[in-house]
Amino acid sequence: MSKKVIDLLNEARSRELSAITQYMAQHYELEDQDFGKLGKKLKEIGIQEMKHAEALAERILFLKGEPTTKPDAAAKKGQSIVDLLKTDMALETAAIKMYNEAAPVCAAEKDQISKQLFEKLLGEEEGHFTDFENIKDHLEKMGDAYLATLAG
Repeated sequence: MSKKVIDLLNEARSRELSAITQYMAQHYELEDQDFGKLGKKLKEIGIQEMKHAEALAERILFLKGEPTTKPDAAAKKGQSIVDLLKTDMALETAAIKMYNEAAPVCAAEKDQISKQLFEKLLGEEEGHFTDFENIKDHLEKMGDAYLATLAG
Protein backbone atom coordinates (compact mmCIF):
# COMPACT_ATOMS: atom_id res chain seq x y z
CA MET A 1 0.00 0.00 0.00
CA SER A 2 1.10 3.54 -0.72
CA LYS A 3 2.83 5.54 1.99
CA LYS A 4 1.84 8.65 0.05
CA VAL A 5 -1.87 7.77 0.42
CA ILE A 6 -1.49 6.91 4.11
CA ASP A 7 0.23 10.28 4.67
CA LEU A 8 -2.62 12.09 2.89
CA LEU A 9 -5.21 10.22 4.94
CA ASN A 10 -3.37 11.13 8.14
CA GLU A 11 -3.09 14.77 7.09
CA ALA A 12 -6.83 14.78 6.49
CA ARG A 13 -7.44 13.08 9.84
CA SER A 14 -5.33 15.70 11.61
CA ARG A 15 -7.43 18.44 9.98
CA GLU A 16 -10.64 16.68 10.98
CA LEU A 17 -9.45 16.40 14.58
CA SER A 18 -8.80 20.15 14.58
CA ALA A 19 -12.25 20.83 13.16
CA ILE A 20 -13.85 18.64 15.83
CA THR A 21 -12.02 20.50 18.60
CA GLN A 22 -12.89 23.89 17.08
CA TYR A 23 -16.57 23.22 16.47
CA MET A 24 -17.17 21.58 19.82
CA ALA A 25 -15.41 24.42 21.68
CA GLN A 26 -17.60 26.88 19.80
CA HIS A 27 -20.67 24.79 20.56
CA TYR A 28 -19.95 24.97 24.31
CA GLU A 29 -19.26 28.70 24.23
CA LEU A 30 -22.40 29.47 22.21
CA GLU A 31 -24.56 27.33 24.48
CA ASP A 32 -23.15 29.22 27.46
CA GLN A 33 -23.96 32.56 25.76
CA ASP A 34 -27.54 31.40 25.04
CA PHE A 35 -27.00 31.08 21.29
CA GLY A 36 -28.30 27.53 21.45
CA LYS A 37 -29.56 27.27 17.89
CA LEU A 38 -26.17 28.15 16.42
CA GLY A 39 -24.44 26.03 19.06
CA LYS A 40 -26.59 23.06 18.07
CA LYS A 41 -25.62 23.50 14.41
CA LEU A 42 -21.92 23.55 15.32
CA LYS A 43 -22.38 20.44 17.45
CA GLU A 44 -24.03 18.65 14.50
CA ILE A 45 -21.18 19.60 12.18
CA GLY A 46 -18.63 18.61 14.85
CA ILE A 47 -20.23 15.17 15.06
CA GLN A 48 -20.07 14.85 11.27
CA GLU A 49 -16.37 15.72 11.47
CA MET A 50 -15.97 12.95 14.10
CA LYS A 51 -17.43 10.51 11.59
CA HIS A 52 -14.97 11.78 8.98
CA ALA A 53 -12.04 11.27 11.36
CA GLU A 54 -13.26 7.74 12.12
CA ALA A 55 -13.63 6.85 8.42
CA LEU A 56 -10.13 8.13 7.73
CA ALA A 57 -8.73 6.11 10.67
CA GLU A 58 -10.45 2.96 9.45
CA ARG A 59 -8.96 3.41 5.98
CA ILE A 60 -5.50 4.09 7.40
CA LEU A 61 -5.71 0.92 9.50
CA PHE A 62 -6.85 -1.10 6.49
CA LEU A 63 -3.78 0.17 4.62
CA LYS A 64 -1.60 -0.97 7.58
CA GLY A 65 -0.84 2.57 8.70
CA GLU A 66 -1.16 4.18 12.10
CA PRO A 67 -3.86 6.85 12.44
CA THR A 68 -2.67 10.11 13.91
CA THR A 69 -4.27 11.34 17.10
CA LYS A 70 -2.91 14.89 16.87
CA PRO A 71 -4.96 17.81 15.59
CA ASP A 72 -3.03 20.11 13.27
CA ALA A 73 -4.10 23.26 15.17
CA ALA A 74 -5.43 24.34 18.54
CA ALA A 75 -9.00 25.58 18.89
CA LYS A 76 -9.55 29.32 18.88
CA LYS A 77 -11.75 30.39 21.76
CA GLY A 78 -13.59 33.53 22.80
CA GLN A 79 -14.31 34.69 19.26
CA SER A 80 -17.25 36.83 18.22
CA ILE A 81 -19.83 35.07 16.05
CA VAL A 82 -18.53 36.92 12.98
CA ASP A 83 -14.95 35.83 13.71
CA LEU A 84 -15.86 32.24 14.49
CA LEU A 85 -17.67 32.00 11.16
CA LYS A 86 -14.52 33.28 9.42
CA THR A 87 -12.48 30.67 11.29
CA ASP A 88 -14.90 27.90 10.35
CA MET A 89 -15.09 28.93 6.71
CA ALA A 90 -11.28 28.94 6.56
CA LEU A 91 -11.17 25.41 8.03
CA GLU A 92 -13.66 24.15 5.46
CA THR A 93 -11.91 25.96 2.59
CA ALA A 94 -8.60 24.31 3.53
CA ALA A 95 -10.24 20.88 3.75
CA ILE A 96 -11.97 21.34 0.39
CA LYS A 97 -8.68 22.32 -1.25
CA MET A 98 -6.79 19.44 0.33
CA TYR A 99 -9.42 16.80 -0.53
CA ASN A 100 -9.67 18.06 -4.13
CA GLU A 101 -5.90 17.63 -4.42
CA ALA A 102 -5.77 14.28 -2.58
CA ALA A 103 -8.35 12.42 -4.67
CA PRO A 104 -6.30 12.43 -7.92
CA VAL A 105 -3.16 11.46 -6.01
CA CYS A 106 -4.99 8.41 -4.66
CA ALA A 107 -6.15 7.57 -8.19
CA ALA A 108 -2.57 7.86 -9.49
CA GLU A 109 -1.48 5.52 -6.67
CA LYS A 110 -4.18 3.06 -7.84
CA ASP A 111 -6.21 3.38 -4.63
CA GLN A 112 -9.76 3.99 -5.78
CA ILE A 113 -11.29 3.44 -2.34
CA SER A 114 -9.22 6.22 -0.74
CA LYS A 115 -10.03 8.42 -3.75
CA GLN A 116 -13.74 7.78 -3.23
CA LEU A 117 -13.40 8.51 0.49
CA PHE A 118 -11.82 11.89 -0.24
CA GLU A 119 -14.57 12.64 -2.78
CA LYS A 120 -17.31 11.72 -0.29
CA LEU A 121 -15.74 13.88 2.44
CA LEU A 122 -15.27 16.69 -0.07
CA GLY A 123 -18.99 16.83 -0.75
CA GLU A 124 -19.78 16.97 2.96
CA GLU A 125 -17.17 19.68 3.61
CA GLU A 126 -18.66 21.76 0.80
CA GLY A 127 -22.00 21.43 2.59
CA HIS A 128 -20.46 22.65 5.85
CA PHE A 129 -18.93 25.63 4.04
CA THR A 130 -22.32 26.48 2.56
CA ASP A 131 -23.93 26.29 6.01
CA PHE A 132 -21.37 28.72 7.46
CA GLU A 133 -21.58 31.00 4.42
CA ASN A 134 -25.38 31.18 4.72
CA ILE A 135 -25.22 32.05 8.41
CA LYS A 136 -22.60 34.73 7.68
CA ASP A 137 -24.75 36.17 4.87
CA HIS A 138 -27.83 36.29 7.10
CA LEU A 139 -25.82 37.99 9.82
CA GLU A 140 -24.46 40.59 7.37
CA LYS A 141 -27.94 41.32 5.97
CA MET A 142 -29.96 41.30 9.18
CA GLY A 143 -27.43 41.98 11.94
CA ASP A 144 -28.72 41.84 15.49
CA ALA A 145 -32.19 40.81 14.35
CA TYR A 146 -30.70 37.59 12.96
CA LEU A 147 -28.62 37.06 16.12
CA ALA A 148 -31.85 37.21 18.12
CA THR A 149 -33.20 34.26 16.11
CA LEU A 150 -30.18 32.18 17.20
CA ALA A 151 -30.84 32.66 20.92
CA GLY A 152 -32.48 30.03 23.05
